Amino acid sequence: MRSVTFAFFGFALGLLLVGLWELLFGVEKNRCSMTYMFEVPEYRRVQLPKRVSRQFPSYRLYLYGEGAYAQETRGLKLVGAPVLFLPGNAGSYKQARSLGSVALRKAENLDGRIHLNVFTIDFNEELVALYGGSLRRQTQFLHESVKAILRLYKESPEPPTSVVLVGHSMGGVVARALFTLPRFDPRLVSLIITQASPHQAPVLSLDPYILEFYSSVRHHWATRAQNLLNVTVLSVGGGYLDVQVPTALTALSCPKEDPNKMSVVVTAVPRAWVSTDHISIVWCKELVLATVRAFFDLIEPETAQFTENPEKRKNVLNYHFFRHPVLLPGVLDAPVTFSAPLEAWTEINSLRLFYSAPKEMTSWLYGCTKMTGPVCVQAVDLSSDTALLPAYKSVTVTIDDLQSVSHLIIDASNLSGVQFVVECELQREAKLTISLQVPHVLSFGLTGSDVVINSSGLLHTLKLQDFHQVYQAFKITIMSHCKISKERLPSVYRLRVPWFHEDSFAMASVPSHTEIYSMLQTSRPDNSSSALLQLHTAPNCQYKVSVRTSFPKVLGQILQICGPLLPVYCGLVLILMIRTQLNSIKSSGHPLEMQEALSKSLQLHKLEVPIFCMLFLLRQSWFHELWSTLSLPEVDVLPLNTVEYISHESKAPQLEWTRLVSPLLFVLGAAITFWGSAVFRLFVFFLSFILAPLHRPSVSRYSGTLGLRAQLLVVLFLSLLGSFTCGALALLLCCFLHFYRLLRLQMTERSLSHVLNLVPQKVSQSTENGFPANDHSKGKECNGNPLLSESVLQDVRDDLQLHLCLSTMLTLTMMLSTPSLIHWRHNFRHGIHLDPDPKLMQNLTLHLLLPLCLGMLAFCPLHLYRVTYFLSAALSLLVCSCYF
Repeated sequence: MRSVTFAFFGFALGLLLVGLWELLFGVEKNRCSMTYMFEVPEYRRVQLPKRVSRQFPSYRLYLYGEGAYAQETRGLKLVGAPVLFLPGNAGSYKQARSLGSVALRKAENLDGRIHLNVFTIDFNEELVALYGGSLRRQTQFLHESVKAILRLYKESPEPPTSVVLVGHSMGGVVARALFTLPRFDPRLVSLIITQASPHQAPVLSLDPYILEFYSSVRHHWATRAQNLLNVTVLSVGGGYLDVQVPTALTALSCPKEDPNKMSVVVTAVPRAWVSTDHISIVWCKELVLATVRAFFDLIEPETAQFTENPEKRKNVLNYHFFRHPVLLPGVLDAPVTFSAPLEAWTEINSLRLFYSAPKEMTSWLYGCTKMTGPVCVQAVDLSSDTALLPAYKSVTVTIDDLQSVSHLIIDASNLSGVQFVVECELQREAKLTISLQVPHVLSFGLTGSDVVINSSGLLHTLKLQDFHQVYQAFKITIMSHCKISKERLPSVYRLRVPWFHEDSFAMASVPSHTEIYSMLQTSRPDNSSSALLQLHTAPNCQYKVSVRTSFPKVLGQILQICGPLLPVYCGLVLILMIRTQLNSIKSSGHPLEMQEALSKSLQLHKLEVPIFCMLFLLRQSWFHELWSTLSLPEVDVLPLNTVEYISHESKAPQLEWTRLVSPLLFVLGAAITFWGSAVFRLFVFFLSFILAPLHRPSVSRYSGTLGLRAQLLVVLFLSLLGSFTCGALALLLCCFLHFYRLLRLQMTERSLSHVLNLVPQKVSQSTENGFPANDHSKGKECNGNPLLSESVLQDVRDDLQLHLCLSTMLTLTMMLSTPSLIHWRHNFRHGIHLDPDPKLMQNLTLHLLLPLCLGMLAFCPLHLYRVTYFLSAALSLLVCSCYF
């Protein structure tokens, strides 16, 4: 059985490592171009009122500058349009240099008075994604910074009335939280652009403060939606490369009828089409250029300040981040008249047109509505529907839109420019659309779905039936072959997601063999759509498309979305392991080894079945009302649904297939605990060898244990230390003290195992009645000296096994509390007390370890800080059991 146990947990560890490899290294390389500074960047500090400096001693506000511009703004007398950059978790204020430098170069090329003033905030690189106690403080400082920035323009002829905010990661969440402050004027900020910001929920909920912060932001933007209609917010997600913030979390939870709240993924941004990791999204040149171009288009030439028109803001952002048609936003759709001579017109009667035209065109496609002989004198512009693709521009019009049109006109008037080819065709949409059933996720890539397309047109669409869940991942192979070899335009393959702007593109020459790994960032919100694979093909060629499940990618998807929940399952396994140890002591008088106890504690039916029953009952109105009457928290659901259900405040827990992922996470958590405890056991064993020369050999099971008075003093000291400094610091010292006790037990066990005159245990038991029941160190006497018995060695080994389990549990509790300790140490020079300080102990009236496990599985997946409460309650129960 021991070999079977190691084989099982070895297989589980292999699954975990495969998923981690795919998550961290199985994605495409970062194809972003780097942004460079042409002059030395300078950050000029903006002096804030003394009241603000005293209230926020660790925060700063800076103005970015380079070269001559930095010298011109030395006195902080500004006339540009203000933009404020907000760094995220552990982010530096110097990350604003990419945005500031590109904006400066753009202004120099315009040769006008329009330019940007880029400000940036130093949040002291706080770990706000792991410790939420400083999020409210950052929001208040942001409010003071916005007011201070606007005061710098009081002598400007056209002073700005608002500041544009650009927030990276948690900085974007802080930007939205600004509107929750009671004294904030919403007119001070009219545009927010966030980069890889987890708006839906925190990635890790390690304390209650971060969830309270999210709850207040979400509630304010939901209840005050009508008051915030004039505020434009654009959220940009990083895509597959961002393993720190899943793209599903970057979606904005705003009413669908509000067009000023937009979400997009970088892979779908025109002229970018790349995925970015969590840091490169700040300096990715393709995205920075799109942002700066949008900013300059948003500036009114008359005032040199950002427009106050929300409709224009929406149009400009749509132009640069979503579709990018050839027409600039704001161009009126008015009839067009032509004055070209007769010889400039050429009529071509063909379903497909190959024609040379200038490379740079704005309006290029028209529909003629009035003819005079062979000449069109009036037409409508059809170029507004143009979509920019990686290799070319494309526009699709329907016959219904051309009822009043007699001819399609292509503008090729300037023949002196660089040439390219225009291809046109007339096809039925149904003829070019094929439905393809994707294989099941558990097919493991052994079976696939294939289709052959004999291309007769420029665009073919594959409806990937049942491809709509985030846990799915497929390897799509496209082989193209042409009978006639000639120079052709490249093929563009587009994975289109109808319910979210997360499209991804791939480009290939013809003929070619292309492999595309397709995953989704969000699940579909309804049952009306599936993902689409659009093939912009070369005509008269054959395309063979094969779709197979990529099981390693499936594991990577599950880990990216549910990886933050693994500490919950590790805590479950530890509590179940302790429960198994206590049952073993009750039945046989001795605990099991850690690995054996862990393998026997994997009883999923005792956890999942009650959770399924609970979720089923919560779907009943009477039970849900009773649950609410008792003020019990909502049951956490796994974050594998659509973005609308990621919220922590879901009112209707779902009994869905997502619970089937829980056993897999349980096995992965058990594998982490199994091998982690094995490594921990070896670490204790070898460290005891190193520290042994510093201690006198001992054969007492109480070696390293403090006396009762010393224990009371230590408890009092740790309590005071946690109250006046940081609770996590007291927990860390407690963990170290227990670890020292564990090392002394290991030394004692090794000393006793080398003693040669141990009395057999049966002899010791026959003479035990003459000694105290709790003292096994005395057996038969030799020359007046007591002999050690084998029971002493067994007692030490039993204590060692129990303390190994307890130390592992303490280690997990300490790890979950480490972020607040790091934050306290980082801000130690500003104060010795952590405020606010997450409390580790709560009044949990739980009396059995199994209910503790059920509680963890029900209430901790989206609230990781609660794991410390349950582990602390379990430790308290174990301490109490020692006295009964």
